[in-house]
This record gives sequence, C-alpha cells and structure tokens, in this order.
Amino acid sequence: MPAEHRRSGAHGVGRPGPTLRSVDTDADLLARLRAGDDGAFVTLVGRYNGSLLRLARTYVPSDAVAEEAVQETWMGVVRGVDRFEGRSSFKTWLFRILINRARTAGVREPRSVALADDEPAVDPARFTSGGAWAEPLQPWEADIDDRLVAATWSRTLVQALDGLPPRQRAIVVLRDVEGLPSDDVCTVLGISEGNQRVLLHRGRSRLRSMLEADLALRGR
Repeated sequence: MPAEHRRSGAHGVGRPGPTLRSVDTDADLLARLRAGDDGAFVTLVGRYNGSLLRLARTYVPSDAVAEEAVQETWMGVVRGVDRFEGRSSFKTWLFRILINRARTAGVREPRSVALADDEPAVDPARFTSGGAWAEPLQPWEADIDDRLVAATWSRTLVQALDGLPPRQRAIVVLRDVEGLPSDDVCTVLGISEGNQRVLLHRGRSRLRSMLEADLALRGR
C-alpha cells in the first residue's frame, strides 16, 4: 500500500486533528466592543447575564425588577465601555454597575424581607462559655455524602439565600456563587475587608443553620 494512501486512511493518520476554538478573554471582547463589534457584546451577555440576574435578585423583590436592573446594567456597559480603564477586572466593574442599578430599583420597590445584619447569626445557646461550638459541626463537604440528596437542596438553598439580610446575601452570592475574591467583593460593595469577613461569616452561619434544620426535617 502506498505510503500516501496509508496516511490518508480511515483513521486520518497524518492529518491535522480538530482544534478547540480559543476562548476570547474579557479584554479581547471589550476591545472588539469598543470597535463596534456587536458579536462581542452578545458573547459578554451570554457569559455574565445569569450571574447578574442572581446578584440583582439579592436586592430587588422580583425577577421582573431584577431583569430590568440587568438590562440597565448592559446599557451602562455600552455607554461607559470607552471610560473603563481596566484598573479592576471587567467582572468587578460589571458587578459594580449592576449593584448601583439594583440598589436604585430596590429603593423604588423594596423587598418584603427585612432582617437586620447585626442579628445573631446562630442561637448563642449553641456555643460554650469559651465561644466554641457545643456540638462541633461537620465540614460542609462532609455533610453531603449522598449526591442525589444534595441535589434536592437547591430549592432550600435558594430560599435560605432569599431570607438573608441584603448585605449578607450579596456577599455570599459574590463569594460562594460567583467566586469573587474578597478584595473584589470589597470593591464591588464599597465596604472594608473587616466588614466583608463579618458579613460573610454571618451569612454562611445563617445558611448552615437553615440547612441543618432542613436535614433534621428529613430525619438525617
């Protein structure tokens, strides 16, 4: 069999294989957006719209109002993209715009849930006189041995997040859902690192308490 035939056989030996399309970075997409590329804008919307809706929902009373805040955010991006200097990541800048829009919308249509950020996150009776847990808790990951059961927690988690005070809710979403580092969260929300740590701890503790209550109802 001729060598050239062997190289072009059924398995395509010798032919270049398919390659994955490189993923455009945010910086690439912003440069294209500044140049008037509508496709870059569509890609950015597809990449971040879900995250924006989740974050907006922590400030406003309904999905409809959240969607309005997100639309206004994207309009702000188009109007302000030439002024974005890249001192922070695009994601951080985007979230700051969203939070400003959502806070304004939240003032117009406040949420019905109003819990104070300074309430005790966990019943003080659950601690010893030295400040330790009376009954030490298992790590989050160790509590979820059965992945099928864990999957059913999604609605419980959404309800628990919805019941958090606004600043705790926003920080938990930014840190634990969107994966922003603490410095970026402080920039987005305009708070100190100390406040961020306290609010994150309180928010996580409230969620833990709610999930523990749900586990108790399930008889685990």
